[in-house]
Amino acid sequence: MTYRCLLQMVLLLCFSTTALSRNYSLLRFQQRRSDTVCQKLLRQLPSTPQHCLEVRMDFQVPEEMRQAQQFQKEDAVLVIYEMLQQIFSILTRDFSSTGWSETVIEDLLVELQGQMDHLEPIQKEIMQKKNFTMGDMTVLHLKKYYFNLGQYLKSMEYNSCAWTVVRVQMLMNFSFLKSLTGYLRD
Repeated sequence: MTYRCLLQMVLLLCFSTTALSRNYSLLRFQQRRSDTVCQKLLRQLPSTPQHCLEVRMDFQVPEEMRQAQQFQKEDAVLVIYEMLQQIFSILTRDFSSTGWSETVIEDLLVELQGQMDHLEPIQKEIMQKKNFTMGDMTVLHLKKYYFNLGQYLKSMEYNSCAWTVVRVQMLMNFSFLKSLTGYLRD
């Protein structure tokens, strides 16, 4: 009886691992496509003059974003999900002073939401199993970074120069997201 139960558990574990690895392959494809779409949409937004970049500040970009690290795919999922949530949150703030197209922002938000929807089941499973090593520390660093971005926008009263600086940061974020997506391998 014990042997039969053990055999069923081993088979279940094999099947769930196979299903999850297939999800990672699909997820990597979806994320790469979506990251490219988001970058194109961000580039469609007009930026203000170069002098605006002079009002930028040190947002304390997490070390993990500045130097490529070895992420396990589970950690990469947690970090990608957090970044997408934070970017989504920032882009829902008052950008009326920028002259940005609401349609482009809406398309960007829809794309971000789609990415999060694809990631969420795997992210929840990883969190339940506590199957990650460094993702939680990186997420804490990211929260501080995005908090600083939000505070910067607020302190600059959401003016167009502040949004130009944040837009440059977002483009950098999507470059990092593309590299993180490479860790979503079987």
